[in-house]
Amino acid sequence: MATMGNALGSVLVYLACAGLLVVNAAGVALVLLQLPGTWVMLVATALLAWWQWDGQNPMIGVWSLLIMLGLAVLGEVIETLAAARWARKAGGTKTGAIAAIVGGIAGAVLGTMLIPIPVIGTIVGACIGAGIGSIGGDLIRGRTWPEAQLAGQGAAVGRMWGTMGKVVIAVAMWFVAAVAVFWP
Repeated sequence: MATMGNALGSVLVYLACAGLLVVNAAGVALVLLQLPGTWVMLVATALLAWWQWDGQNPMIGVWSLLIMLGLAVLGEVIETLAAARWARKAGGTKTGAIAAIVGGIAGAVLGTMLIPIPVIGTIVGACIGAGIGSIGGDLIRGRTWPEAQLAGQGAAVGRMWGTMGKVVIAVAMWFVAAVAVFWP
């Protein structure tokens, strides 16, 4: 009877590992929707690690979780600062760069509601919002329309690159979790 219990326990662990990879794949999709998918991935992986933690030979080690934490933080930095950096690189003001960040967030929400194409509406809205935010911030600071427009284009492009960078980070996190659970 003990072997039957061990077999059932092993099946549950493998199902939990497969479920983790599905949840983490959904986390990658959440990143595309401008939602905190990397954090969902980290929490899900940490919960499985905690569930299977035996102290001596854990299924998912502390290093795997720390790597995922570092990647999640890096993804946030890349996504948040990309629009601001590209706006500044295009000659925008600091006010325009900050407004690009705020505009990107607002644009993602509005794009999701106004453009009913999953993922595309969110990304397009975030890019347009970052551009409009940058333009508005630069105009408030006294920049001319052509200068503000150039910085706004930079912010929109930066937001797109920031989103793509965070998606790459999320995929890397998926692989770290997959390696941690299936290749101890």
